[in-house]
Amino acid sequence: MEKYAWKGLVKEGCLDEYIKRHNAIWPEMKQMLADAGIKNYTIWNVGNEMFGYYECENGVEYASKIQAMSDINKKWDEYMKDILIMEKDPVTGAQPLLKKVFEFR
Repeated sequence: MEKYAWKGLVKEGCLDEYIKRHNAIWPEMKQMLADAGIKNYTIWNVGNEMFGYYECENGVEYASKIQAMSDINKKWDEYMKDILIMEKDPVTGAQPLLKKVFEFR
């Protein structure tokens, strides 16, 4: 199972709204993540910095492809853009893949 991590910034004063929206994540969004083979998805924050991690049951490339083709994912991105600043890879349209520098098992 491949691992994927991303980072972003919540706009100043918007952390509570970010949490509220994720606590009410749409069922269709959950289904899209499951269809993409995404498991063990967790998001943390420190201040306005966000760090997300998930595991890709069918690989990162497959998960990214499913998300890129998903209309519901595009709708979620649009819904979140007023409170979240995310760098996007110009080729994939996804967050740039973070480089793993350490792992302890």
